[in-house]
Amino acid sequence: MNPLTSVKGSITTGFVLAIVISLALTAVAGGDLGVNHAAIVRWLHLISGVMWIGLLYYFNVVQVPGLAAAAADTGGPGGAGISKYIAPRALFWFRWAAVVTWLSGAYTLFFYHGSIHNAFMLAPTERAIGIGAWFGTIMLFNVWVFIWPNQKKILGIVPATDEQKAAARKTAGMASRINFVLSIPMLMCMGGQSHGLPF
Repeated sequence: MNPLTSVKGSITTGFVLAIVISLALTAVAGGDLGVNHAAIVRWLHLISGVMWIGLLYYFNVVQVPGLAAAAADTGGPGGAGISKYIAPRALFWFRWAAVVTWLSGAYTLFFYHGSIHNAFMLAPTERAIGIGAWFGTIMLFNVWVFIWPNQKKILGIVPATDEQKAAARKTAGMASRINFVLSIPMLMCMGGQSHGLPF
């Protein structure tokens, strides 16, 4: 049975491969083969963050413009397949990746940086990561308060009139676009804390 024929098998294979590489690199360097929980949480933060922001970019750059083009194409197949099969699955991974990203980031701030309070209060030594943390918090809020509740109306998961669906599209679309914009400086600040800001 080939594990690469399913999403679950591929995810499992990727994690196993990463663990094997980590153990091999640690052994070659002569390091302790014990578990470094802070490194594992940072790794989880990166993986879930890539999933979250990757889907955010997919929605804003590919799906929304694609559905608009499908709606404008009167002779085309329309966007029903995307709305019925792809969007609900993408939104599942999107919203839960947002939660895991935020929680693992908060954990990392608390244990690795020593104080989540200093980051959120924009202390001088934590200012870049703090700005990134604030943007990430706003983005998580937008996902669960504006995007997901309105997407449930748009996709027919909860009952809504055509007028309510139109209002939901506008609200979810604007919250998603705000997240898209915030993600760009957020990523700069997150990477800039340990790798230096580009300016």
